[in-house]
Amino acid sequence: VQLQACGGGFVQAGGSLRLSCAASGDIFSANAMAWYRQVPGKERELVARISNISGSDYADSVKGRFTISRDNAKNTVYLQMDGLKPEDTAVYYCYADLVVALPSGTMWYMGQADYWGQGTQVTVSS
Repeated sequence: VQLQACGGGFVQAGGSLRLSCAASGDIFSANAMAWYRQVPGKERELVARISNISGSDYADSVKGRFTISRDNAKNTVYLQMDGLKPEDTAVYYCYADLVVALPSGTMWYMGQADYWGQGTQVTVSS
């Protein structure tokens, strides 16, 4: 299973970017998908999360500006980022809580596993 993220880039303050992250492989379903971000010297922080049970939730710093959505048929999560600020500059990582085929000896079983995508840089200039 792999997560492939794309959509980062350079934008001026007030601008918009849309990130996408597609999960591929032997996937049965996605329990939850999320976006995190990290700047050098700081811990990775949750930006937005969308799950089958609790819907979507956001970090206070992005509420009203960012929108997370997902396409279950494509196992893809999106992050629409509007009104970008310089403090949004970070490497953004996608995360997925998936139900996948896991090996057990010569057999396979359906189980839960966590996956991370490669980071994508978002830079917002003032």
